[in-house]
Amino acid sequence: MTRADRQPWRLGPRGERWFDLGLVVFLLLPAVPYVFFVDVVDGLLMIVQITPLLWRRRHSVAVFTAVALGCAAQAVLTDTPLWSQFAFPVATYSVARYAGPRWALAALGTGVVGAAIAAVDWLRGFGNEMTTPENVTAYFITIALFVVVAWTLGTLGRTRQAYVDALVERGERLQREAAQQAALAAIEERHRIAREMHDVVAHGLTTIVVQADGARAAAAHDPSVTGPALGTIAATGREAIAELRRMLGILRAEGAPTTPQPRLTDLTDLVAEAQAAGTSVSAQLPGADTPVSDGVALTAYRIVHEALSNVRKHAGPGAAATVGVRVDRGALEITVTDDGRGAAATNDGRGLGLTGMRERVAAHDGTLEAGPAPDGGFALCARIPL
Repeated sequence: MTRADRQPWRLGPRGERWFDLGLVVFLLLPAVPYVFFVDVVDGLLMIVQITPLLWRRRHSVAVFTAVALGCAAQAVLTDTPLWSQFAFPVATYSVARYAGPRWALAALGTGVVGAAIAAVDWLRGFGNEMTTPENVTAYFITIALFVVVAWTLGTLGRTRQAYVDALVERGERLQREAAQQAALAAIEERHRIAREMHDVVAHGLTTIVVQADGARAAAAHDPSVTGPALGTIAATGREAIAELRRMLGILRAEGAPTTPQPRLTDLTDLVAEAQAAGTSVSAQLPGADTPVSDGVALTAYRIVHEALSNVRKHAGPGAAATVGVRVDRGALEITVTDDGRGAAATNDGRGLGLTGMRERVAAHDGTLEAGPAPDGGFALCARIPL
């Protein structure tokens, strides 16, 4: 494992129980002989002060209170230090580590006061002449130092645990947010693919249907027109298949080779294709040197693509369309109008063409207006900032 993969060594719940049990047994080793061979009172005091440490993690405040009361009883019953005094710093550490900051400060204050009392009480055991300010200060500083160090270590441990918990919570939150972003990105990608598929399939099939219907209607009067119509159908079908293969290739593998994205210069092919399909189209298109980004050019291409498809589907037979694309005052303006049915055109409500166009234009902070024209027909106007 690398150094970054290594986790800090920690005791589990079972290890913590065994550690506390071992600590208590270790501290009690001198206490048992005290009961039988030295002094019964001192031995019992030691047991009272040490035994509560078994529950110091879950009930740190109660354990500290029991240990502090045992130390207070020691100050009344005996004037000599006991081995069990080490239980007080352990209890102080436990409060600072597992309880809140207020309880920790209370334990620290209790320990400092207890250090002063213990210093005076123990010095009296050697005689009143030993209770000089110098001796009391030295004893007090030594005893209080144990309490302060234990409180500091416990506080650092609690702070570090809170920091680790915050990092874990932040990591989990970031993981949830990343999953949500991935899901949203997948939904957006599906919508984009749906729009692309709609543009390709609807345009190609519309041209094929119009050409097939026209060839069928004209075949009875002039069979010679079926040849060019079938040629247009075949060319449109091949183009649609090529577009579908390109899109499916992107889905199959990343970095798959694709054809260049359509540009403004490709608008002439759209107009020529619509004219070949039997729609009268007049166009005013920009030159090849028009400074337009690839994204804006693709959006313009798709808008004109969809608009001409709608003309063939909804405008009715004999409808003429006008396409205008120009750069004006820092924006690309696209207009597609026809003189067909307009508001009388049928609509099954299942098309996504206008919705897709609005989404494409909105992605570039542009605007799009589409609807029946006042003088008849249908008009579409889009403006995309450059």
